Order: sequence, then structure tokens, then C-alpha cells
Amino acid sequence: MVELSRDPTLQVEAALLAAGHCRVAGVDEVGRGALAGPVTVGVVVLDVSAVAAGVPTGLRDSKLLSASSRDQLAPVVAAWAVDWSVGHARADEVDRLGLTCALGIAAGRALAGLSSRPQAIILDGRQDWLTPAVPVPRGWSVSPLVRADRRCAAVAAASVLAKTTRDRLMSALAQEYPAYGWADNKGYGTAAHRAALRLRGPCAEHRRSWRLPSLVVTPDAGGARE
Repeated sequence: MVELSRDPTLQVEAALLAAGHCRVAGVDEVGRGALAGPVTVGVVVLDVSAVAAGVPTGLRDSKLLSASSRDQLAPVVAAWAVDWSVGHARADEVDRLGLTCALGIAAGRALAGLSSRPQAIILDGRQDWLTPAVPVPRGWSVSPLVRADRRCAAVAAASVLAKTTRDRLMSALAQEYPAYGWADNKGYGTAAHRAALRLRGPCAEHRRSWRLPSLVVTPDAGGARE
């Protein structure tokens, strides 16, 4: 198997623009595997001028970057993009509707936050989870692409903005629920987070439909707000 480069390019975006689309968007999600907090979808819109400017130095999929590198890149990416937005679906929406539907809701909120609508969307993954959830206007194209976060700069940029936005949100929630260590683990299932769940049970920001390692079940773990 040929290893993909860690450095994304603009080849796919340039091809879509050359095919007649005025603006192209990369879409990526973060928070899919977390035990707490929202799922978050980022959208980054590019046009011919952004593609001509080239890929911002150091841009990669957010999972390949350190937290400090993501924080440094986020304002650079935001300035490079024609437009960008981030949307969330809350933990209770994940519980009530399921993860795939919640991703669509988050994406719809992100798209609604744009002022420059794209005509073509590159979606990370094999499945088009966007079209069933969001009314896609006639003439738009949605292209799922495996490892698009590694291959396409617009998708990598979306992942960086989604990740930094969600991380800030989880750090803020950590002030309200300090027992779970979200300032460090951002809601993911670290050993410390799982230990806190076993001791205290879930709080209102946990995905209660998931198999949480809890020995204590409370309607709202208010006692975790110490």
C-alpha cells in the first residue's frame, strides 16, 4: 500500500474550480469518538484566488498536528479562506438522533453560518452523510473522498478550524465540570476521564447512549461541578 503524503495539496479543489464551480468547500468533523461534548463540523470555502495563493505553510490534518501548531495555524487558515464556519451538534442530540444524523445537523449549522456559499463540497470519508441531512441546492456537488483530510488542503483546513473551535469549547466546559479533566482530554476516553466516570457517573454533557464506564448514574451529575 502506498503511504499518503502528510502534506495536502489543492489538486482536487483546482479540478473542481476548473470544472466551472466558483467556490469549493472542504468539510471535516471532529469529536466523533468522544465520550462527552458535541460533534463538530468545519467548513472552509476556497475560490480561484485562494488556490492560486497555495497551501498555507505547515497545514495538515489536525490529527497530525500538535495543539500549539493547530492554534498557530487557525488564524492563518481563517485569513486564507474565502469563508469558513463551524457547527456543533450537542451530546443530547447525538443521544436522541444518532451520530450520523447529528453530524448532518452540525454540518447544516456550519453551512448556514457561511456568507459565501460553495457549489462543490469535498467531504472526508466514504459516505455522503451530508446530503440526506442538509437540503443541497440544485447544481451543487458533494464528493466523499477517502482520506480527504490528508489529500485536500480545504478539508485539512476545515479539520483544523473544527478542532481548535471544539477544543476551546471543551476547555470552557471544563470550568463548569472540572472533575472529568476536559481541559486536557477534550471529552475523549482517557484513563483519567473513565476513572472519573466510574466514580461520579455522567454529567449533562456526556453522551449517555454510549457505553460509558459508570458505576454511578445520576440524572445530572451536578456534584461534578466542584
